[in-house]
Amino acid sequence: MRIGSGSPTGPGLRWTSWWARTPTTTRRRKSAATTAASASACSRTCWRPARAARSPTASTWMQLILHYDETYREVKYGNMGLPDIDSKMLMGINVTPIAALLYTPVLIRFFGTKWMMFLAVGIYALFVSTNYWERYYTLVPSAVALGTAIVPLWASMGNYITRMAQKYYEYAHYKERDEQSPQQRPPRGSHAPYLLVFQAIFYSFFHLSFACAQLPMIYFLNHYLYDLNHTLYNVQSCGTNSQGILIGFNKTVLRTLPRSGNLIVVESVLMAVAFLAMLLVLGLCGAAYRPTEEIDLRSVGWGNIFQLPFKHVRDFRLRHLVPFFIYSGFEVLFACTGLALGYGVCSVGLERLAYILVAYSLGASASSVLGLLGLWLPRAVPLVAGAGLHLLLTLGLFFWAPAPRVLQHIWILYVAAVLWGVGSALNKTGLSTLLGILYEDKERQDFIFTIYHWWQAVAIFAVYLGSSLPMKAKLVVLLLTLVAAAASYLWMEQKLQRGAVPRQPRIPRPQHKVRGYRYLEEDNSDESDAEGERGGGGGPADGVEEEAPPAGPRPGPEPAGPCRRPCPYEQALGGDGPEEQ
Repeated sequence: MRIGSGSPTGPGLRWTSWWARTPTTTRRRKSAATTAASASACSRTCWRPARAARSPTASTWMQLILHYDETYREVKYGNMGLPDIDSKMLMGINVTPIAALLYTPVLIRFFGTKWMMFLAVGIYALFVSTNYWERYYTLVPSAVALGTAIVPLWASMGNYITRMAQKYYEYAHYKERDEQSPQQRPPRGSHAPYLLVFQAIFYSFFHLSFACAQLPMIYFLNHYLYDLNHTLYNVQSCGTNSQGILIGFNKTVLRTLPRSGNLIVVESVLMAVAFLAMLLVLGLCGAAYRPTEEIDLRSVGWGNIFQLPFKHVRDFRLRHLVPFFIYSGFEVLFACTGLALGYGVCSVGLERLAYILVAYSLGASASSVLGLLGLWLPRAVPLVAGAGLHLLLTLGLFFWAPAPRVLQHIWILYVAAVLWGVGSALNKTGLSTLLGILYEDKERQDFIFTIYHWWQAVAIFAVYLGSSLPMKAKLVVLLLTLVAAAASYLWMEQKLQRGAVPRQPRIPRPQHKVRGYRYLEEDNSDESDAEGERGGGGGPADGVEEEAPPAGPRPGPEPAGPCRRPCPYEQALGGDGPEEQ
């Protein structure tokens, strides 16, 4: 059996031969003597929360569990310094998204919404493929690339779903649009019912992916794990009395080492799933915008695209939603680390980790349809209901300390995981739908969803830094953030009901001074909807929400000549046509 990943004459085969011919007691003694320092370092790093595509995927979970085992590290990797590599991988995944606010809108405008999703899924496939050759120069750069792509992926995803709901509304009401004026926009909020349905369907499948990600652990890795009597032998406290992540957990969790061939098969299946996801994005997802609309989104100037996320923060609606954005990052990490590890693995063993996450996944997936309550109830009800459910669960977990190696309370864990999934589903669907309703102008959506997921990244980075805190401190932070988020959101809704007008930065007019054969249509296809209502004029001052002018003939003289803007022929010659005069 060849366990090493090196060449036939490399360190992998030498470690394998030594392992095969050395008695068990001798190799245990030598392994303990040579890996004391690395095991101590790994106990501080390997169980820190991982963040890959907004959830610990099967590949990440398997890496953390396999690399935690000191025997596996010593036999397969030898002196490669794996604990240091694990620490830098987690740092790359968690720290890199902090800078995403600077480059995400630029990437989305440059590549387009659909191609940005395709590129981000491709980077995730690259991260999975590095498991074929686990080295410092493959694992760390791929982890940094994955952290770079997370916020653009989710910002473009939110933008794409919102835009698809709007296009579906246009398709379903095309007869009404034909009867109306071509330049007249649909009533504000008319696409909201379709957006609710689209978000509910998307998050149902997304939360189901948590369960699918546990299949490799259930059908492969669980067969190699020790039971809880071995792994939890030195664990003294769990739940609210615990500190850090799995203090006292046994550093040898594998009964036997997995064969390299079996690991290659599992990684090949994961790689095939990632490749299939790339093909689905490329083949089944249509363009979010028409080519002329893509030109419009990009032609406002790259400097303006860079600045507009910061300018949108002046909108009081976004400022009131920032605590909810932060809590949204806290709660999903708490489900995967605090609840699953601090309460679950700490008390009922590592072999039941996958089943706890499956319970969370199925509860969240099934309850995502509860977001459709917004079709009949006020839009605040689903979001506040999810926050209230999490509030009750957090208070209950604050006073619960399950005993290690006791299975009588395992049903409480599963119930808590399912209920937490219900609250997570209401939180995710409610926030994404609310942003799509409040900001339905197509030129703002990528900035808004970038701000949303950037604050989530900041929250997850804070969880990464505070992984060694006591569980009580984590629950207090979670509780205070939840109360502040709910109160701030309700205050925002009250201000909107009183008629407070939010300040929004003015989107600059598209820059039309181009050379070449470009415009053929009579209407200005590069003009945004909001500017079409203003008649292409200068508009009011920056930061003021604008109202559409009344219909009818516009005052003032019309430009002379047959063209009201530069004709393609005049643009090709370098002139500006009648509008120049």
